[in-house]
Amino acid sequence: MKITTLNLNGLRSAERRGFRQWLRRSRPDVLCLQEIRCDEATAPHTLWRPRGWRTGWHPAQQKGYAGTAVWSRFPEVEFTLGNGHPRGDAEGRAVGVHLPALDVWSLYMPAGSSGPERQAWKFTYMEHVLGWLGQIVARGRPALVCGDINIAHRPIDLKNWRSNQKNSGFLPEERAWMDAVCALGWRDVFRELNPELVAYSWWSNRGQAREKDIGWRIDYLLATPNLPISRAVIERQAGLSDHAPVSAWLDV
Repeated sequence: MKITTLNLNGLRSAERRGFRQWLRRSRPDVLCLQEIRCDEATAPHTLWRPRGWRTGWHPAQQKGYAGTAVWSRFPEVEFTLGNGHPRGDAEGRAVGVHLPALDVWSLYMPAGSSGPERQAWKFTYMEHVLGWLGQIVARGRPALVCGDINIAHRPIDLKNWRSNQKNSGFLPEERAWMDAVCALGWRDVFRELNPELVAYSWWSNRGQAREKDIGWRIDYLLATPNLPISRAVIERQAGLSDHAPVSAWLDV
């Protein structure tokens, strides 16, 4: 089973960049999307109800902002919208699909780089998400939480780590939060399977960052302890947004 996560930076923008063609080539079994920036009224109809997929959409209440989705090729599934935080749910930051063998969640964590108020909101949501992740692990059911976490965990996960230690996305508190997530039993499957590989999943649109590969690895597939995974990759050349798709293959 192939699970893929991708921050679209807007579904309509990704569609103009070849999202539909990429999807036919990539063929994930479950697709987690973040930053959809649309709802049923503004999305392309054939993508809101794509043939051969069951889809769960969680658009933000604010038009053109944030939002998540999860698509499944499996016919018998249920969806859960939100993870219980009022503001986070209003911004459409989490949606889950419940398959017979496991649960898969698409999660979009806030960015804090635009100022102190945004960073404070990020810290608030981080605290909530940590408790929610603990609840998922405690249930004992296999699960994946996939998405744009907006945190680089280790120096290997961003190009210029020394100069970014005081910047949102690589703050000591954020890295400690990632440590706490791992202490709950969650596994960063890309790093687990590629312990020394330098690879990024997001690049700034400024300064030819993508061409120079000056990036950050902030998109994750986090797995519970009891979930066997054989392979994980970042598709750097997809070119659908400022993020790259990240995929893992599950032995289930």
